[in-house]
Amino acid sequence: MSAQPGAAGAETNRYDGIEPETEAMQFIDRAEIQVEGGRGGDGMVAYRREKYVPAGGPAGGDGGRGGAVVLVATENLQTLLDFKYRHLFKADDGGKGGPKNKTGAQGADLQIAVPAGTVVQDQDTGTILGDLTRADERLVVAVGGRGGHGNTHFASNQNRAPDFATEGRLGQQRTLLLELKLLAEVGIIGLPNAGKSTLISVLSAARPRIADYPFTTLVPNLGVVRRPTGDGVVFADIPGLIEGAHQGVGLGHEFLRHIERTRVLIHLVALDRPDPLADYCTVRAELERYGRGLTAKPQILALSKADLCPPDAAGDWQSRLAELTQSPVIVLSAAAHANLDLLLGRVWGLLEVPATVAT
Repeated sequence: MSAQPGAAGAETNRYDGIEPETEAMQFIDRAEIQVEGGRGGDGMVAYRREKYVPAGGPAGGDGGRGGAVVLVATENLQTLLDFKYRHLFKADDGGKGGPKNKTGAQGADLQIAVPAGTVVQDQDTGTILGDLTRADERLVVAVGGRGGHGNTHFASNQNRAPDFATEGRLGQQRTLLLELKLLAEVGIIGLPNAGKSTLISVLSAARPRIADYPFTTLVPNLGVVRRPTGDGVVFADIPGLIEGAHQGVGLGHEFLRHIERTRVLIHLVALDRPDPLADYCTVRAELERYGRGLTAKPQILALSKADLCPPDAAGDWQSRLAELTQSPVIVLSAAAHANLDLLLGRVWGLLEVPATVAT
């Protein structure tokens, strides 16, 4: 993930030497590619030429099968950037059949590494071919063509010396749509500048760009947060949603899909905004309109930037938001490290609940 070092909450130069467009270009979560299995090798026309065999019969071997195109999930990739400039992938062709009934060599399979979390769809039919969620998981997306038959196959009582063979078949061709959905157990959502990047930078070793203007975060940021037991949990800072995001407004619509796999959502609402309740309702409405079960996920509500708001005003907003949602609300400050243990305690508790099937 693209990230810029800096202290949590510190104001940075708007571009910091890197244009936002350049940073966004590095995170590609959709790609279209064409895959083609290798062509099968042709069968061969050949005859036995052996000593003491005066009437040698056919001995042409079959062609080898073409190689297949195989997608392999890996945790070493975080983006589909590799497919930005290369769109065509073809496996090796099978070898031609040989004399003495020798079968041609099979074409080598072409293995393509994709990030774990990639959904593979056939563009022409709309069929989901697979969802590669685990490292080393494999999916054959284009099979190789069958090799042609040598003339041995066509020998009969009527034709004991056939002089023809068949050509190899073409490999399967497909146009695929690849869509990456991040594999994070906890998603941090909220309006732009709600404090999401500051929170993930404090909780983990992630160092996203942090500044005091909206849309600082142009790509999702991942960070690993350690449980008290020592194992790590992946948190994702999702770029800010705004009203109309589900229809393509702003940046959030590009990243809503990354919330689908999360088990728990942390919804941050900034206390330095004029109306935190309205901000909460805006994001909640976008989740409802996007659908796909996002509103059914366990959600922790937190009022952020408590260090920028008088305690009595923060308490008032906390009470009003709790009354509106009928849910407990945490008041925290990532910059001041206030109530972060309380937040994480609730996250760990929700993660103990058995997970439902991911979308």
